[in-house]
Amino acid sequence: MATATVATTSAPLRKQYPAIEPFETGNLKVSDLHTIYYEVSGKKDSDKSVVYLHGGPGGGVSPKDRTYFDPAVYKIVVFDQRGAGKSTPHASLEHNTTWDLVADIEKIRAHLKIDKWVVFGGSWGSTLALTYAETHPAVVKALCLRGIFMLRQSELRWFYQEGASHCFPDVFDDYLAPIPESERGDLMTAYHKRLTGSDKEEQLRCAKAWSKWECATSKLYVDSETIKKAEEDNWAVAFARIECHYFVNKGFFDRDDWILHNVDKIRHIPCVIVQGRYDMVCPARSAWDLKKAFPEADLQFVDDAGHSATEPGTTAKLVEAMDKFRTL
Repeated sequence: MATATVATTSAPLRKQYPAIEPFETGNLKVSDLHTIYYEVSGKKDSDKSVVYLHGGPGGGVSPKDRTYFDPAVYKIVVFDQRGAGKSTPHASLEHNTTWDLVADIEKIRAHLKIDKWVVFGGSWGSTLALTYAETHPAVVKALCLRGIFMLRQSELRWFYQEGASHCFPDVFDDYLAPIPESERGDLMTAYHKRLTGSDKEEQLRCAKAWSKWECATSKLYVDSETIKKAEEDNWAVAFARIECHYFVNKGFFDRDDWILHNVDKIRHIPCVIVQGRYDMVCPARSAWDLKKAFPEADLQFVDDAGHSATEPGTTAKLVEAMDKFRTL
């Protein structure tokens, strides 16, 4: 029988490491079209490496993403996935699939001459981390995952059609607003048509509405600063276009349960899963389903957290997990 740990958040909670600057930045050409921006920070000559996989897809990285890891121990690699952040071309959907990103991770690892590494990812980052590990298990030392998302149709329907809407009806009305009532029976398809259409004004309006829906529902306590992120034109367009592109294409998987179907390939890999109990974006059902298929994984529920990695209890458990993996 699968069991999980319920994480307590009594003070003092483990904090992230202090901010650091990268000692290397670069732009790696991974195809005729796409160039990936990457950064390396932490311990330059370390044989203990970690790669941070951001969410979305399309979310990009930020300086704070380097601070879950002990910089005296880890060589820390972060990068913007295709079309996101500083990678080019911006918001591009061409040659942008899960399998392209899996190949890009391997190209970055080879470019940096890293033998094996710990893979860290939350939300879409957990999707990509699991897919990468199941494709290349020999190079993954451990997995640190948060807010499990396996891109199943039930998960997409919950957040983008009906489910989370019952918990955030006020914000959901704003998400509905750009779509005519006649098209609301399939909101992802309706958004995709507009996010990939030629009307740039409509595209931006829909990108901001799509992005605001996720930003407004990502924490247990609604955070106005997080919601402001959705008002940044370039970020919102990349985030919404790339997310919707992946989701209407079912993650480019050939079956709905692809990750669970292939999980036996990684059950020997140490894995910590940190899951907010009240995660509205990636509900705990997915973490529980993964735990049942991967009983060796250490699933930790944080009872006073939603989806975001920056909620105190979740942050503490992620940092603790990465500290534990320092001995690998």
